[in-house]
Amino acid sequence: MRRRLVPAALLLPLALLFTACGGNSTASTDTDGAGPVTLDVGDQKGGSEAILRAAGELENLHYRIKWSTFTSGPPLLEAVDAKAVDIGGVGNTPPVFAAGAGSQITVVAAWHGTSKGDTILVPKSSRLTGPEQLKGRSVAVAQGSSAHYQLVASLRAVGLRLSDVKVTYLQPADALAAFTSGKVDAWAVWDPYTSQILQAGRGRVLTTGEGVTNGLTFQVASPAALRDPEKAAAVKDYLARLRRATAWVNGHQKEWAAVWAKDTGLPYEVALASVRRTNSTRVAVAVDKPLVASEQRIADTFAELRLIPRKVDFAGFVDSRYNGGLPPSTTPARH
Repeated sequence: MRRRLVPAALLLPLALLFTACGGNSTASTDTDGAGPVTLDVGDQKGGSEAILRAAGELENLHYRIKWSTFTSGPPLLEAVDAKAVDIGGVGNTPPVFAAGAGSQITVVAAWHGTSKGDTILVPKSSRLTGPEQLKGRSVAVAQGSSAHYQLVASLRAVGLRLSDVKVTYLQPADALAAFTSGKVDAWAVWDPYTSQILQAGRGRVLTTGEGVTNGLTFQVASPAALRDPEKAAAVKDYLARLRRATAWVNGHQKEWAAVWAKDTGLPYEVALASVRRTNSTRVAVAVDKPLVASEQRIADTFAELRLIPRKVDFAGFVDSRYNGGLPPSTTPARH
């Protein structure tokens, strides 16, 4: 039986893939825990709240967590900058754009995973066999996303520039429609969209982010929250719980895929494929000098392309106080 694509509206940017630009937030009525301190946490559908709840890590909270749901990373970071959110999760590129805009944000935690789910996809009928053949072709990508940087890096790896392709800036739902209708030659995107296209048999991978992107995801906090001793203590506890929950996924892949599918509306087989390819590979790592250097390269790239308004010193946007005994950011991802 032929598989069909889930309607684009059901394919939402998800918590560890939250790198698309634009979108709005929706304040959530969900509050967990008890106590005089409230930690305002920015999240995305099927994200931190879902994984913490599935892993049993929202029990015995001695502070409150108030959840706010965002469609993607950039508006979440806008809320962090506005002090409307104390902390939230994003991918490796939105912090660079936020820093370039002069936002008040601080990276406080990181995870390193594979970049196999970060892909440039082409239709199954495409004659393209490698990224070097993208010259003159149209490529859909979400501006300011991790896929945006992956596209730039993948092109550079084969001697091409971004200007050598016809870039079409589209959010994932619109890019999905353009890709499946043949309006673009390729689509630079991340999981679970990669898994959706592959599971439906509607495309194939031209290249992945392996070897060209850093595979990092972050928790980013408000400097104002970090200056508050009680909130800073809550952030420490929250990060410890999130690290345990992320590790839990590795040994409970089918269980987490079922929860994730229910929370997002994704088909179970798509969720499981994405978990196996991407989510279960993530390892909690330190916010260290190699991490800063890697993000600096992304910042410099977008500054050179004039896609951010000024040069960024990324070292000024990190805080290593929560590193503890975590391994370095260069630690290999799980496989």
